[in-house]
Amino acid sequence: MRQILYTITAIFFLASLGYADNGIISVKSSHEVKATADRLENTLKQKGMTVFIRINHAAGAQKVGKKLRPTELVVFGNPKVGTPLMQCSQSTAIDLPQKALIWEDEKGQVWLSYNDPHYLVERHGITGCAEVIKKLEKALSNFVKAATMP
Repeated sequence: MRQILYTITAIFFLASLGYADNGIISVKSSHEVKATADRLENTLKQKGMTVFIRINHAAGAQKVGKKLRPTELVVFGNPKVGTPLMQCSQSTAIDLPQKALIWEDEKGQVWLSYNDPHYLVERHGITGCAEVIKKLEKALSNFVKAATMP
């Protein structure tokens, strides 16, 4: 009975941390948008990833007199991972490099969202890359945890 209770508690805890919808995985952050994006960028660089660009969409909106809740996009990648994916299905290149969207919802909750690697598999008909997808999933999960957890 205790085991069942622990399992149910773990499921509810994990469900509250993130969700997947339309191929996008979103994980709650314990930090503001800028801090989450800073933490993600630092983690990516420490792990040898290239951060190509960081876009502050809210600042862009402000330049044209519009309001947008804090929203930043971090574009990053590594040819050691991306190239094998493109070799399995070259159309994957349209979804590479990887992107992470850090945004604040209408309730003030901050989220970090990214493409689910399984979505890429389905979208591009990727076959023969199970090991690369597994590594990608693990790496993305680790990057997201480092950026969002307290």
